[in-house]
Amino acid sequence: MDIHLQAGALSGWLTEAALPLWRQKGFDGGFVETIHMNGEPTRADRRSRVQPRQVYCFAAAGRRGWTGDWRMAAEDGLRYFDRVYGQPSGFYGALANADGELIDPSFDLYNQAFALLAFAHMAEALPERKAEMVERSDNLRRKLWSHCKHPLAGFEEDNPPRLPLGSNPHMHLFEACLASQEAEGFDRNAWTDLADEIANLAMDCFIDAESGALREFFDHDWRPFPGAKGRIIEPGHHFEWAWLLLRWAERRGNDRAILKARRLFEIGETHGLCPGREVVVMTLLDDFSIADPVARLWPQTEWLKAAIRFAALTDGAERQRYLTSARRATTALQRFLDVPVRGLWRDKQKADGSFVEEPAPASTFYHILCAIHELEDCLKRM
Repeated sequence: MDIHLQAGALSGWLTEAALPLWRQKGFDGGFVETIHMNGEPTRADRRSRVQPRQVYCFAAAGRRGWTGDWRMAAEDGLRYFDRVYGQPSGFYGALANADGELIDPSFDLYNQAFALLAFAHMAEALPERKAEMVERSDNLRRKLWSHCKHPLAGFEEDNPPRLPLGSNPHMHLFEACLASQEAEGFDRNAWTDLADEIANLAMDCFIDAESGALREFFDHDWRPFPGAKGRIIEPGHHFEWAWLLLRWAERRGNDRAILKARRLFEIGETHGLCPGREVVVMTLLDDFSIADPVARLWPQTEWLKAAIRFAALTDGAERQRYLTSARRATTALQRFLDVPVRGLWRDKQKADGSFVEEPAPASTFYHILCAIHELEDCLKRM
């Protein structure tokens, strides 16, 4: 199918089915963790990260003209996040039950990164709350700096630091930095400096100098973590980091980042795709052998985001090569969206091509919505 037709189909799915369903069934004052395949919400425990991710989804949809009741979902969802997960420290806890009772108050850099992403998008969607979001964003950034700033670069996991350190929380913090430096009224210098620091940490330490592969786990000196854990690489994160580095490089005119992103994309597409199923698998080892052949939905969205961003930044035969990859990624994504209740999705495909029968996780909506918006935006640039 032509990429423009695929984009139109995904946009219709998002605005006509997914957003209305998750607004009606996925929100009860806070955002539910999962929805059954019959369209009814579960009472699963609710991870902290789901709340700001869904706030982002509805704020971003509102900014782009979705006419559903996005505002109440975004504002009440943020209030729920503050009330249920907010800690006296100024950070957010990790897990609550369906009744809104916090059951794990522990710190995770990953969850704080999504709070920052939500603040930036709320400021853009609701200008009357911009000053509040700027203040909240600045306060959380300063708290992170004082609580868990790494002596070399980046951040540690809590204080005292837990090991291994991870590239993944920094990826989402990088994403929040890029959103914050774009948001009008935010401290552009502070967010730009932090984005630059994380980009350079990724290029210098997270990405292996010889193979060009992105590692997941590190010791306290940002060296690969000893043993099997230090060998883990994820194709989905190769695509996701490629997309983020391209966004950063376009602002900075940084050729090194573009070269790193090209290699990350090449590894993801060459080694991370299952030839028979045409989907991105979950995990490889650093010799590019497959460690986990399960394919989850979210890596397909990251493949799409990176491919379409590369297509928008290139021309001629190179653009066509990336457009072909984007069409393949969109086809892979659409397989996961083919469910009886339109607006839901499958999360995991097994090696034999069958899907795991389980509820649809709300956390995936952030990936899907972002990929659809990126596809729309990049096609307009071509």
